[in-house]
Amino acid sequence: MDGAEKSRLLKRWAVEEGFHRAGVARLGPAQHGAAFVQWIERGDHARMGYLERRHEERLDPRRLLPGGRSALCVALHYAPGRTTEPEGDLWPGVARYARGDDYHDLMRRRLEAVRSRIERAFPGTASRAYVDTGPVLERDLAAAAGLGAVGKNTNLLHAEAGSWFLLGELLLDLELAPDPPVADLCGRCTRCLEACPTGALPEPYRLDSRRCISYWTIEHRGPVPATVRPLLGGWVFGCDLCQEACPLNDAPAAASDERFELPERRAALDLVGLLRLRREEYLDLFRGSAMKRARLEGLRRNAAVAMGNRGDRRYVGPLAGALADEDPTLRGHAAWALGEIGGAEAAAALEAAAPAESDPEARSEIHSALGRLASAGG
Repeated sequence: MDGAEKSRLLKRWAVEEGFHRAGVARLGPAQHGAAFVQWIERGDHARMGYLERRHEERLDPRRLLPGGRSALCVALHYAPGRTTEPEGDLWPGVARYARGDDYHDLMRRRLEAVRSRIERAFPGTASRAYVDTGPVLERDLAAAAGLGAVGKNTNLLHAEAGSWFLLGELLLDLELAPDPPVADLCGRCTRCLEACPTGALPEPYRLDSRRCISYWTIEHRGPVPATVRPLLGGWVFGCDLCQEACPLNDAPAAASDERFELPERRAALDLVGLLRLRREEYLDLFRGSAMKRARLEGLRRNAAVAMGNRGDRRYVGPLAGALADEDPTLRGHAAWALGEIGGAEAAAALEAAAPAESDPEARSEIHSALGRLASAGG
């Protein structure tokens, strides 16, 4: 069996195990390795320090698998149709990939099934599987495997599937015939750059994580800077704005995987419920969810910010209650949100909480909110 026949066989197995598409790339130095190094040197990775480590492996995946020759790259589509957009004030603020099952677990199981078939058919084959957790430049490999072309929003784009898909890869020491790369799909279009409300796409093909809603709502720990909070809008976990603006995503032809649909047990949760969520409830409700990446503290903090940005006075009561929470970060963000919503009830809650607040940062947030309300006359 030659390399082309092996490639066709492995790609067919990948689809049979539940992936929507698969492609093969030859292992070697990363095509966009220099751009990655420059991205790190500019500080565009924000405080994601793990991206600074293991550069040698990221820049040449052969270092991850001695004798590695090829990568079987897979894509799993996740976006539900627009007619199934969830209702309420929480879930539209959650990136589509995170509403259902955690893609890491799902894709790892399917990659392991593919690997088992390879090992049975080609005994002694060495392999390494990755799903967004190892030192692999996934989009670089997937682009080399013909799964799409890197777009101006830095997502991988496909002519029929848009960018609503997740990536995984199986590094192999098998000699496989690579697939041809896909030509540029963006042309002169700059919709994604124009749609980003925070300027996180300052130029084509560059993402500045320090301005990215997904970074602030998922990766960042601790208080969100007050200057950043208004830019987050109603987003609680991630952001889909640059993808929604892409014309290739207007009507993606590819089917979604049903496991990414919002499950009933979480569908009823709203911003108030998330703000009030306790650890035991969180562990039960978000078991098997990618949203655990932000941790309970981050999700509750984000809920308070979203409430402040929505400006709905029905949130005043829950936010006032959060001023007595044990988490000082949440207390500070709740104070900020009350200052944004305004009104006599919000002012009264802040004034009542101020004398008892012992945390310097939370106390400063309360006084800042009161100052804004006084300046606004409410």
